[in-house]
Amino acid sequence: MPEKLTLDVLRNAVSGTAAAFRCRTEYQPAGGQGDKVFPPTYAGGEYAVETRMIDGQPVQCVLLDSVQSQANRMELALLEAWRTKDKDKKRLIDLPVITVNFDDNLLTKKFTVTSLEAPHRVADAILRDSLFDSSGQNWKTQQSQGVVFRKSEKGRLLDTADVKNATGLFGLCPTALVFGLWDSTGPRGGLGAKFQRALVSEMFGIEVLEGVRSSSRIDPAQITLGAGILYERKVKNDTSPEWTLDANLGSKKLGKEGKPSEANHGNVKPVVDSTTGGFTISRAIQTTVLSLTTLRRLRFPLNGVAEFHLEVDIAARTVLAALGLAAASLTRDESADLRSRCHLVAQQKPIWELIDVPGKDPKQFELTGSEAVTLFKNAMTAAKEVKVKDKENNDLTLPWEGEIVLKPSDDLLKLVAGSQELAMHKTVEGGD
Repeated sequence: MPEKLTLDVLRNAVSGTAAAFRCRTEYQPAGGQGDKVFPPTYAGGEYAVETRMIDGQPVQCVLLDSVQSQANRMELALLEAWRTKDKDKKRLIDLPVITVNFDDNLLTKKFTVTSLEAPHRVADAILRDSLFDSSGQNWKTQQSQGVVFRKSEKGRLLDTADVKNATGLFGLCPTALVFGLWDSTGPRGGLGAKFQRALVSEMFGIEVLEGVRSSSRIDPAQITLGAGILYERKVKNDTSPEWTLDANLGSKKLGKEGKPSEANHGNVKPVVDSTTGGFTISRAIQTTVLSLTTLRRLRFPLNGVAEFHLEVDIAARTVLAALGLAAASLTRDESADLRSRCHLVAQQKPIWELIDVPGKDPKQFELTGSEAVTLFKNAMTAAKEVKVKDKENNDLTLPWEGEIVLKPSDDLLKLVAGSQELAMHKTVEGGD
C-alpha cells in the first residue's frame, strides 16, 4: 500500500542516497479509448513521431507534451496557487515572484509578466530590461528610484550564481533551481549561470495510428466565387469593409486572385488533409522525475562566505524537492487539457515512487496537490528555523523574498507598444 509522503521521509530521501522520485501516470482521451488526439506540430507542420522501446519492444509513439511545455504548465500551476488567497488574504503558497507590470497608457493592451511565466525565468530579457525600485518600496511611493534590474542589488545575484553558490537564487527565484536556468541573456552571455533541470516531465502517446482531418465551410449568405472580384480598398474608413468591389477604389486584388474567400466569404470545398490529421493511441503516459542527485549538487553558503553548513544545504534542498513535488502534483490534479482536441484524463491516482536502493522495489507514496502544498509549507517553515552564527555571533538564515515588482524601462515599453500597434494591422499590411 502506498504511504503518505511526510516531511521526515522527504528530508531523509534528500539527505540520503536516493536517486529520484518518479511518477508514471496512464491517460486516455477524454472522449474515451479510440478518440483522436492532436499532438503539437513543429516546423513544417510535422508531429514528433518516433519509435520507443516499450516493455522491450519497439513501438511507434508520438510526443503529446514536451519537457519544456510540461515545465511551463507546472510553473503556471504554482502561479495560480500563489495568486489564490484565503479569506484572511493569505496566499495558498508563499513564493518569491518577480512581476513586471505593463500598465502604461501607451499600451493598447495592458498585462503583467512574472518570473513564473517568462521563458528564461529570472534571467529573461523582459526582467533584465525592466526597472527595480532601489528605494525598496516596490513603486508604492513617489520617491521611488528606478535602476535596471540586472544592475540592482537583487539582479546582480545572478552574476555570481552557480551550483556551489545557489543561495541568492534560492531566495530570489527558487523555481529556477527546480526547472533549470541558463543566464545566456546576461552580461556574461553564454558563460552565464547554468543550472540543469531537477524536475523533468513529458507526455507521449503509445501505439499510434495517424489519421486524417477534413475541413469545409458552408457560407450562410451563399456568396459564390463568381459574385465579383475583391480589391484592397485604397482609403480605409469606419463605414466600409477593408475591401471593395470597385476597381477604381481599390489598389490591388485582395490576396492572389481577389476571390471572396480572401475576405472569408463564400463556401470552402470539403478537403481531406493527411498531414495534420492527429492520431488514435492505445494510451498516453506521463512520466515525471524529480532528481535528488541534481539537488544534492547545490550548495547554499550564507552571507556570501565560502563555508558550507550541511544542515543549511539539506534544508534548502528539501524545500526545492517539496516545491517540485507541489508543482507536479498541482498539475496532475487537473485533467491534462493540453490543447484543442487533446484533452486527456488520468486512469489511476498518481503514485510517487522513491528510487533508492538498487535491486529493491521502490517505496510508493500518495500525494495530492493540497498535500503537496502542505508538505512544501512545512519544509519552508523548517528551513526558516535553521540558523547558523557568523563571526559576530549574528544569526544567519536562508533568504526568501516576497513579491518584487518591476516597471518596464521606457525603451522596453516603447518596443512593446510598437509591437502591439503592428499586430493590430498585421493582416491588412501583411506584416511579419
